[in-house]
Amino acid sequence: MTSLARRTRERKLAQRLAESTGLKSPSGIAPAMPETGEGVNEYNVLLAALQNDLREISDIQSLEARNPVKLEKAHKYVDWVAGALQAGLEEKAVQDEIVVTQMIWALDYGNYTYALIIADHCLKHGLALPERYSRSLGCLVAEQVAENALAPDADIPLEILNRTHALTEKSDMPDQARAKLMKALGRALADAAEAFDPEADNAVAGGKPALTASAIDHLTLALKLNKNIGVKKELAALENALEKMGGRPAAITDPETGDQAGSTDPDEEE
Repeated sequence: MTSLARRTRERKLAQRLAESTGLKSPSGIAPAMPETGEGVNEYNVLLAALQNDLREISDIQSLEARNPVKLEKAHKYVDWVAGALQAGLEEKAVQDEIVVTQMIWALDYGNYTYALIIADHCLKHGLALPERYSRSLGCLVAEQVAENALAPDADIPLEILNRTHALTEKSDMPDQARAKLMKALGRALADAAEAFDPEADNAVAGGKPALTASAIDHLTLALKLNKNIGVKKELAALENALEKMGGRPAAITDPETGDQAGSTDPDEEE
């Protein structure tokens, strides 16, 4: 069988497997992978390959050095994932370790668009992380994107952070994890305010003051969720900058409640 034919077969089998057995349960938890049926043998073969790949990767001591290896190995699973995602569009899904692991890998090697497409599928259909993980899937996605965005020299677009927040805002997670995402969003909005170009085609309504106020809102929420998140000096500087711009635009709303946000006044100094 040619490589193209094999890839097409994998994609179709993954789709059929989910469509035939992956009826979403009332509890919102994806059904377990069946033991028999069309596509199960192919799944088990790919899963065995994945387990071998995971063992090889775990032998690499440098966490940073593992990521290019994950990217290289990920290609063999792309078509299976595509089939599972297609079934998901038809409201069918099954607990699939291959799909979930590819989401994790994509977060690791930095293809956030691909990772969030898979995350959307996983969260929508109630797929769980492998047993070796103690966090929920939503928590892992939110926290890992945030931590990567907060790393020195990170370059994760604001739209990725907004998408991550939208996907995970209803996921249960520790306040400290959500605080990281709010901090990352706040800093990204502050950067966008600093770089704001009123002549740009995609210039946001409200301009630099709106972006600055939104940054304040997110950093304030981060501080509320974790008083040690380390944003107080940034908040003070942003509030001073917003005051010089004439104050808070009326259109700015609280990022969690949707209510109009007031000015903030952190009660502790860093």
